[in-house]
Amino acid sequence: MRDKLQRFMWGRYGNDRFNQFLMITAMVLWLLSLFVRGSFYTLALVVMVYAYFRMFSRNIAKRSAENQWYLRHEMKVRSFLAKKKGQFTRVNADKTHRIYQCPNCKQKIRVPRGRGKIAITCRKCGNEFVRRS
Repeated sequence: MRDKLQRFMWGRYGNDRFNQFLMITAMVLWLLSLFVRGSFYTLALVVMVYAYFRMFSRNIAKRSAENQWYLRHEMKVRSFLAKKKGQFTRVNADKTHRIYQCPNCKQKIRVPRGRGKIAITCRKCGNEFVRRS
């Protein structure tokens, strides 16, 4: 039996990150269809069929290109979320300083809080601007 399965899967693409994403999406849609009326069940079924089609496909180059496309977009989303998380934690954690952007070059500048109006000089471009700390 194991030999038959190995012969069947020989030359097939298999599972990758995009397939895992599709399977998780199908399961979420299926669970959503249990609680909400709508066509979520049909959509879950379509996503699941597409995931299995990709898994058993013999066109490895095409499936690999699809996976690379998915990984590029996933990395953009992950880096965006990590950047937002870093900004959020940095702002909440640092109660003694404020962060301003240079109006000229958009460089972020960290200045101490509670000093009143101060002249801030950008280290990158040398632009000087006044802000309330």
